[in-house]
Amino acid sequence: MTNLNQLPIDLPIPEDDGATAHLKGMRLPNVSLLATNGLSIDIGAIQGWLVIYCYPMTGQPNVALPDGWDQIPGARGCTPQSCSFRDHYQELQNLGAEVIGLSVQTTEYQKEMVERLHLPFPVVSDANYQFQKALNMPTFVAAGMTLLKRVTLIAHNGVIKAVHYPIFPSDSDPAWVINYLQTQQA
Repeated sequence: MTNLNQLPIDLPIPEDDGATAHLKGMRLPNVSLLATNGLSIDIGAIQGWLVIYCYPMTGQPNVALPDGWDQIPGARGCTPQSCSFRDHYQELQNLGAEVIGLSVQTTEYQKEMVERLHLPFPVVSDANYQFQKALNMPTFVAAGMTLLKRVTLIAHNGVIKAVHYPIFPSDSDPAWVINYLQTQQA
């Protein structure tokens, strides 16, 4: 069975296709998304620093990943990315940032992952693609599912200040975010 916590060494590296070039400077949309903590979160209303890491889909224990998943550049690594944000969460909070995970899986699907990985921050469901459509976020199709490409947005008072894309390896994402936030506060 696949080890979801470990990245294979031979993953294809995603290339920058320009699909996020329009995002910097945009306002986050005022869309309310159901979160794993039971709240409905209006993404655009959050003040201060906000880190939103968008990911395709977390795997589940004893459930096979979609056929060809490891061959899709940037698809594999959602669990290591989430764990890395968990492990750096206190440091991010010390830098004044809130963290939200975002995917198109249902809240029920996400709750299993949040509980299994002991994530201290909410994950929101964009199952109706409101966030994706409002920002024209890049997607791909796997096993008949339209999924978000891995993108991390750093916003301040609702305005996107930085975009991390493509992200590889996925668990390096929080270090990039921390570096960005430190340069803003220097």
